[in-house]
Amino acid sequence: MFVNLTDVFTNEGRTVTMQADTDLAKVTIGRETFPIKDKTPINLTFTNSGKGKVRITGDAKITLGMNCDRCLKPVDETIELTFDREVYAPDRIADAPDESVDQDFIDGYQMDLDDFLNIEIVINLPTKVLCKPDCRGICRQCGTDLNTGICDCDTFIPDPRMALIKDIFNGNKEV
Repeated sequence: MFVNLTDVFTNEGRTVTMQADTDLAKVTIGRETFPIKDKTPINLTFTNSGKGKVRITGDAKITLGMNCDRCLKPVDETIELTFDREVYAPDRIADAPDESVDQDFIDGYQMDLDDFLNIEIVINLPTKVLCKPDCRGICRQCGTDLNTGICDCDTFIPDPRMALIKDIFNGNKEV
């Protein structure tokens, strides 16, 4: 969905408030794709903040289908988005304080709402997704889900700093 910002870019002090739905059904990050399970309408406010500048503020709530980082079970992760960005008209991009202004979602005087929302979701993704705070994960050797039971695997991991002493006691002559 495209939002025409010509009126806001060209009229100083102009503010436009709107609520919009998005057609975004999935979010792709690197090689992974996450389906959007639920979403609220996006509340947006566009305010002219100077000649050729528009401040975009708003909020939305998105629920993504993800996997637990420890046990790999499916998890519905809700992300509350709150955004506040300043974008520049195509003829004013040179006035931006930083040459690397990221506004790939702006095409001329129009904003691609789906691209904008995709960027905001990526920025606000949690660093770790867990099915529950005390998730125990899976066994590194046999793959058993440690939340549902225990396995008989030897989980002892020796301290690598003690490897030389272990070799001495095991009769290794190459020390």
